[in-house]
Amino acid sequence: MSNWDLMMPGMGLVAIGIAGVFISYSEIAHTFVDGMHALTGLTMFVGLIFLSAGILEGGVSTSNKAKATTLVIVSIGLSFGMVAVAINTISTVPVFAGIMLIIAIPAILIAYVSMKYPTYAKPVSIIFILGAGTAIAAYIGFGLVGPDPYLIGEEIIKEVTEASPALPDLTISILAGSSEQGKPDYDPDIATVAHGNIIEWINNDNVAHTVTSSLDFGETFDSSLIDPGAKFQLDTSDLALGEYEYMCIVHPWMTATIIIEEPHEPVTTEVVIPSGAGIQKIDQLYFDPKDITVSIGTTVKWTNNDDTIHTVTSGTPEAGPSGLFDSSIFNPGASFEYTFNSGVFDYYCIVHPWMTGSVTAE
Repeated sequence: MSNWDLMMPGMGLVAIGIAGVFISYSEIAHTFVDGMHALTGLTMFVGLIFLSAGILEGGVSTSNKAKATTLVIVSIGLSFGMVAVAINTISTVPVFAGIMLIIAIPAILIAYVSMKYPTYAKPVSIIFILGAGTAIAAYIGFGLVGPDPYLIGEEIIKEVTEASPALPDLTISILAGSSEQGKPDYDPDIATVAHGNIIEWINNDNVAHTVTSSLDFGETFDSSLIDPGAKFQLDTSDLALGEYEYMCIVHPWMTATIIIEEPHEPVTTEVVIPSGAGIQKIDQLYFDPKDITVSIGTTVKWTNNDDTIHTVTSGTPEAGPSGLFDSSIFNPGASFEYTFNSGVFDYYCIVHPWMTGSVTAE
């Protein structure tokens, strides 16, 4: 059986060394990294020497105690290794992993040969000699170029200027509950825009969705995952005229269509917020006209002629905002515009919820 007087400290030293290497690669204070590199590397290799000597002393153990201990140590090593590779941003980690493999594979072969043919290999001495030879071979194998100083690549800081999102010409809502099959999904379901306009989808559901062209599975356009509350914009300048069906990759029963037409002269309809609309009283007109019917693609312009602030927000006071359009608060004399596709759209003023109106586009 194996020599546990050597194996147990060997396993412990290896585990400590692996943990130390992981901590070093977490990019803690630079002086600490220097010391940890030296300490953990040395500790790990000393542990490997003790471990190998313990195994070679009496052959590979088949006892349950040996198997359980080995499994624990292997699990610790693999756990630290996987986490380190997953979270690190250091370019030389693959180099370090490569060196470890170059050392580990010959070491396993050396251990096997030494166990089977003990007269031809003195375990501890041959590990020292071949370990040094392996290190030299690894250095040459990597093209005579060692890892970066401290095995840490220099951090490159790039200035990133984020462009502000463009104002959309059309907003499409991904409705709440649309992840359930059979429920309404995109609103409007069929949207018509002029070529060159910008379409914006807003995810008002509580799960992620996508906006993906159906026929070519995202070759024409694909939003990737849109998180709840997030938005995706599509510039139709890059698309040809015609109809485009799209879907949600996550929930493929969610489908809708956009129709891209030639640009035409915009049609605008005026709606006025009259003076006194901010006060609830009998016979007061809040939106003038209150309910209007327009053609698809018409732009409705609301102008605040009152002496107080208002909003024009899609939805109803009972259900709250639908997320399709919202003027935010606009002051006396200001205006807000929105272009409508097919459907019936209720709206109200969040500040004065008794102010309601509707637009029917057909």
